[in-house]
Amino acid sequence: MKENVKKRGTLGWVLEFAGMNKNAYIASVIMAIISVTAGFIPYLFVANIIRALIDGNREMDYYLIQCGYMAVCWLVNKIFHTISTTMSHKATFGVLAQIRRRLTKKLSLMPLGDVLDDPSGSYKNIIVERVDSVETTLAHIIPEVISNAIVPVGIFILMLNVNWKLALLALLSIPLGAVFYGLMMVGAGESFRNTIEKTKALNDTAVEYINGIEVIKAFGKTKTSYEKFILAAKEGADCFIEWMRRCNLWQNLAMTLLPAQLLSLLPFTGWFYLTGRIDGADALLMIILTLGLVSPFMIIAGHVDNMGKMGSIVGEVATILEKREMDRPDKMEEVPHGSDIEFCNVHFGYKDQEVLHGVNLKIKEGTVNALVGPSGSGKSTIAKLIASFWDVDSGEVLYGGVDIRNIPLDEYNKYIAYVSQDNYLFDESVMENIRMGDPEASDEDVINAAKACGCHEFIMNLEKGYDTIAGGAGGHLSGGERQRISIARAMLKNAPVVILDEATAYTDPENEALVQRSVARLVSGRTLIVIAHRLSTIASADQIIVIDEGNVTAVGTQKELLSSCPLYRDMWDAHISSKDSEVA
Repeated sequence: MKENVKKRGTLGWVLEFAGMNKNAYIASVIMAIISVTAGFIPYLFVANIIRALIDGNREMDYYLIQCGYMAVCWLVNKIFHTISTTMSHKATFGVLAQIRRRLTKKLSLMPLGDVLDDPSGSYKNIIVERVDSVETTLAHIIPEVISNAIVPVGIFILMLNVNWKLALLALLSIPLGAVFYGLMMVGAGESFRNTIEKTKALNDTAVEYINGIEVIKAFGKTKTSYEKFILAAKEGADCFIEWMRRCNLWQNLAMTLLPAQLLSLLPFTGWFYLTGRIDGADALLMIILTLGLVSPFMIIAGHVDNMGKMGSIVGEVATILEKREMDRPDKMEEVPHGSDIEFCNVHFGYKDQEVLHGVNLKIKEGTVNALVGPSGSGKSTIAKLIASFWDVDSGEVLYGGVDIRNIPLDEYNKYIAYVSQDNYLFDESVMENIRMGDPEASDEDVINAAKACGCHEFIMNLEKGYDTIAGGAGGHLSGGERQRISIARAMLKNAPVVILDEATAYTDPENEALVQRSVARLVSGRTLIVIAHRLSTIASADQIIVIDEGNVTAVGTQKELLSSCPLYRDMWDAHISSKDSEVA
C-alpha cells in the first residue's frame, strides 16, 4: 500500500482546491476589491458635499456632479460585485466537480476492504454534503473576505492621515466585539464535529432503515426500527439547537459591538472639536470614514463562523483524499505473457487478522478452476485478490508472469471480468447496464452479447425491452434476471479471465440452469475461476482447489480429490445428501 496524499492542514487543502482554478479566483478577488472600493468612495463625495455646505457653497451644479459621481460608484459597485460573484461561483462549481471526481476516483484506487469499513451513507454525506459546504469558502470567503479586509486597511490609513488619535479611538469597539466573538467560538470546532457525527449517524440510520424496510416489515420490527431513526433525527436536531443556544448571548454582544465604532469616536471627536484639536470638516470626514469601516467589518464577521467550521468541513473531504491507495504504476512496466495466474507464498489479512497463510497455487490459461471449502475459509478472498480488489500483505500474485502490482489498475481491469452473487445494477436501462462492460460498445454489440448469453429473449419480454429501467440496485428485475444481465455485461467486456464468485447462490433451480448455460457461453476459450457452493456444478472442472482455514489443502480433479482429500469427500457427500433430500 502507499500513502498517496500527504497529511496537510486546512489552509493547505483550501489553497489546493482554489488552485484548481487559480486565475478565475484571482480575477474574482480583483473584481471584488474594485466593488468594495467603489462602495466606499461615495462616503468621500458625501464629505465633499458637507464641506461645501459648511463653506457656504450654493452652486447646485457642484452638488449634482457629486451625486452623479456617487451614482456611478454605486453602479460600479453593483456591476463588479455581480461579476466577482459570478466568476467565483462559476470557478467554484467547476472545482466542486473536480473534487467529486477526485473523491470517486480515490474510492476506485483504495483497497475494497477500506471502502467497506465505512457505511455507504458516510461516503454519500462527504461526497455530497461536505463538498457542497466547501462552496461557501471558495465562492464567498475567498473574494469577499480578502476584498473587505484590504479596503478597510486603506480607509484606516486615510483616517490616520486626518487624525491618528481619533483613528485609533474609532477601533476601541473592535477588540471588545472580538472578545465576545472569541467566547462564542469556544468549543465551536468540537460542536461542529459533533453535528457532523450526528448528521452522519442520521444518514446511516436512514439508509439502513430504507434498505431494510422489507425485512423490518416482515419481522414486525417497524416500531423499534422507526424509533431508532427518530432518535437519530432528534439527536441530529438537538446538537444544532444546543450549540446555537450556547452561542446566542455572545453572538448578540459581538454583533452589537463590532460595528459600533461611532460609540467611541463621536464623544472624542466632539471633545477634540470643542478643544480646537480638529476642525469641523475633518471631524465630519472622520465620522464618514468610520462609517465606511462598518460594512466591510460586518461582512468579514459574517464569515468568521464559516471560517471556523472549515477545519472540520475540509477535514471530512480530506479523510478520503488522504487514505491509502493500492500501489500501482501509472504506466505498464512489464507486459504479461498469456493469462496464467500464480500465487506465490501469499499472506493476506483484514485489519489485524490474517486470513490467507502462505497460499501457493497455479491457474493455467484457458482452464476451468473451482475454489471450494467451508464458509470463511478464504475462497472469496483469493478471488478478490485475483481481481485486484486488495493488495497482498506479502508474497506475489502473478498474471502472465508479472506481479499485478506492476500493472496499472485500469489496464489490469481489462484482463478480469468479475461476476459475484450480488452484482449491482444501476438505475439505468438494461442496455446501459450491459454496456458498462465496454462503454465503447454499440447497441448491436450489446444485443449480440445478450443473445450469446441467452438473455435476449427475456429482455425483449420486459415492458420496454432493452430500454427498461433496472431500478435502484436492479430492484425492478428478479435475482435470476439480474445475474444474467451481469453475465452479459461480463461477456461484453471480453476479458481473458472470468471470476464467478458464487454467481448462482441465490437463484432457484430453473434460473440456475439458465445462468449455467449463460456462463458456459461466457467462458468459452477463457480462463474461468468459479466459487460454488453446489459442488455438482464444478464436478467437471479442470482443477478443483480446496481451501481450508486460509490454506490450500488439496488440488486436483473431482476423481482425484474424492480419493485423496477427506475434506472434499465430506463436502461432496454432504452435497449429494442435500440433493437427495430435496428430491425426496
